[in-house]
Amino acid sequence: MSSAQPDWKVQLFKLNFDESEIEAVVETLRSGWITMGQRTLDFEAAFAKELGHGSRCLAVSNGTAALHVAVLALGITTGDEVIVPSLTFIADINSVKVSGGVPVLADVISMADWSMDPADIEKKITPRTKAIMVVHYAGYSCAMDEIVSICKRHKLALIEDCAHAPGGDYKGQKLGTFGDVSAWSFFTNKNISVGEGGMVVVRTEALYQKCKNLRSHGMTVASFDRMKGRASTYDVLEAGLNYRMDEMHSSLGLVQLEKLPAANARRGELTARYFTHLDKIKEISVPFRHYDRGTPTWHIMPILLNNGIDRQGIIEAMKNDGVQTSIHYPAIQDFTAYRECAGEVPQAREICRRELTLPLFPTMTDAQVDLVCDSLARAVLPKI
Repeated sequence: MSSAQPDWKVQLFKLNFDESEIEAVVETLRSGWITMGQRTLDFEAAFAKELGHGSRCLAVSNGTAALHVAVLALGITTGDEVIVPSLTFIADINSVKVSGGVPVLADVISMADWSMDPADIEKKITPRTKAIMVVHYAGYSCAMDEIVSICKRHKLALIEDCAHAPGGDYKGQKLGTFGDVSAWSFFTNKNISVGEGGMVVVRTEALYQKCKNLRSHGMTVASFDRMKGRASTYDVLEAGLNYRMDEMHSSLGLVQLEKLPAANARRGELTARYFTHLDKIKEISVPFRHYDRGTPTWHIMPILLNNGIDRQGIIEAMKNDGVQTSIHYPAIQDFTAYRECAGEVPQAREICRRELTLPLFPTMTDAQVDLVCDSLARAVLPKI
């Protein structure tokens, strides 16, 4: 059996890297300090400046670590319910579960708007509910006015999963500045790509200190400070973990953050071109087609196949054309570990059954968009 990779004409995602990222990492290696240090502090400061709203930022080792810190920092523990997205990556649900909490799934607004439904969120609140976790799926904001209002009325904490959302806003306010804690992922395929990395963002000093303790063993002094001679020993304030980001990943984050506005703008142009082509294909529909809640980040290009279309057949047909596709995401309750997960979410389950993700990345060309759409159009045509 051959182990060769397919020769993709259009892959799902391609890094937006050039010599700037290479030089940043080489410079870091030559500095002689590669664990968490000045570059990480600089990345945190730059990220806080980009977000505004008094954001306090802590770089961590990955997006799941950011979610875990968020859940722990809010004191979610055994038996506490957290209302979570039903259309998301499993890390949201896992972060609640491993902390002892009980994830409760909330449905999407509609088959055209795949954001969490505020009405369904409120319906699922019980006396055991302690927090709501939202995800800005594909980089399109949730209905934050309604969700923030729900949290205030019911005195619930709010966690924003912003893995898809760097640079996006809701009615002019940056995504990630609404929640008590927000969590970011800088995984390879994200709008900010560093390989593995994440960020925790809070707006109060108390939560900042709590998250800082959780990130690094509960220690009062970092290794970098001891190396600089700022302290010779340290105290441990509480039990913590090791979720630190290293200097190489932070150096990549600094370069990627500078590129973010132009990269997101290009994603928007490509998405608009997709819309023009996809509107002509009657066998599919496109979510967020008339989105008006703010500026998206156009993280991925999801479509919904019409009922009865063989998704796996479409994937294989497009693969034969050299076009890579994906699925965002399998249904949570189809996973062995979460078959009994609370929350009826019929619309999200139907979306998970029929969703297909098309290629989208900042260095993609117009011609590649056209190629993808032509391949899809051929693949979905009824076979006579």
